[in-house]
Amino acid sequence: MAGNVTGDRQGRPTTARRLTRHALLGATALAVSLIGPVPPPALAAPARPAALAAPPAGSAPWRASPVDTPARADQVRDEQWQLDELRASTAWRTSTGRGVTVAVIDSGVDGSHPDLTGQVLPGIDLVDDGDTDEGPDPVGHGTTVAGLIAGRDDDRRGAVGLAPDAKILPVRVLDDENRYDDAMIVAKGVRWAVDNGARVINLSLGGSGDSPALAAALDYAFVRDVVVVACTGNLAVSADTKVWYPAREPGVIAVAGLERASDNLWSGSITGDATVLTAPAAGLVGARPGGYWRVQGTSFAAPLVAATAALVRAHWPQMSAGEVVNRLISTARDIGPAGRDDRFGYGVVDPVAALTAAVPPVQRNPLDDQTSPGVVGFGPAPGTAEEPVAGAGADPLGFTAPRQQTRWTARPAGGSDGSDPGQLWTSVAAFAALATGAVLVARRLRRSVR
Repeated sequence: MAGNVTGDRQGRPTTARRLTRHALLGATALAVSLIGPVPPPALAAPARPAALAAPPAGSAPWRASPVDTPARADQVRDEQWQLDELRASTAWRTSTGRGVTVAVIDSGVDGSHPDLTGQVLPGIDLVDDGDTDEGPDPVGHGTTVAGLIAGRDDDRRGAVGLAPDAKILPVRVLDDENRYDDAMIVAKGVRWAVDNGARVINLSLGGSGDSPALAAALDYAFVRDVVVVACTGNLAVSADTKVWYPAREPGVIAVAGLERASDNLWSGSITGDATVLTAPAAGLVGARPGGYWRVQGTSFAAPLVAATAALVRAHWPQMSAGEVVNRLISTARDIGPAGRDDRFGYGVVDPVAALTAAVPPVQRNPLDDQTSPGVVGFGPAPGTAEEPVAGAGADPLGFTAPRQQTRWTARPAGGSDGSDPGQLWTSVAAFAALATGAVLVARRLRRSVR
């Protein structure tokens, strides 16, 4: 027996060695598959209450990029390059958005986040009937959008919004998978926001199909002097390269995305003749339940335009929504071909120019076709050409129209950019556990052979 053991050790591998080698190879493969590309250095977050130490269960359908424990004062604020790009500090000498309510129609908003404490008004949840306890924003998307608009600027910690003194009115229409298949829910959310004081509405969501019910709700907002901003959509989550709906609805400010600190269109941005403005969309850092993450997408370009609209409405409280829209497009920094074009629209939103430039008054929203609410611009509801247009007649919002006419899927146009230090450490821990287990198995097998 001893001779056999000696021969095994000096010649071909023993069973124990083979098991150890295979276990280590398996652990390495698992670690590589989990880690993926090595992420950039972790961001340093400000100290936060223990209650915010962990994200909520099922918080994101994308990979999260949580910010690690702080290493210095506040790297999160330093990472907010869009504030310098849009000359926020100069704009704030004129307006900070005080007195303006911006509705975030999205996945909900976590008003307990340190950057949003005191900034979030009582809202409405059109998804959860109260039977579940999934928190105000189970995915984090709406919280990020809200933070980009109105994150507090009372210290040097955390993420600050472009309109830091505006208030957020949260309207949840996206479920815990960050989507909703019934456009009627979004339409109801738009009308509720209008009826509850919103002067600006941000829609960082959309789909490929039109919705007469949502069209009627948007017309309801226009008639009641509300500025509506929406994202153009992301290529990665859409088989259709057409600008998403509701961004392409006449009267809505459709926002495409730009690369970090660049006049180049972000590679994932959908754009087209419906594009109105562009804004930073990549390499952004945003608040989310439990901390922060790096994000990218036209979802996060749109709120920068919505925040600019809030700055203008705060500076000129009596200015009509149509004039606000006109001021934003008239003062945009033109990039690409001269004038409006299909890639960049009128250009990059310019908060400082929007607040200081001399712009002749207008009588209406230059983006709107000014036709009767809920009828024009959409044709019949999906189905046969003979079907009547939902939203016309006695039911101007289309709430009693059959569900078929809302055959539409809403989804966000943005998520984590994949820079995930939290996932890195999880993967390393998994690798270490598997490697340790392999060694223990090998020792046990060796003892049994002896």
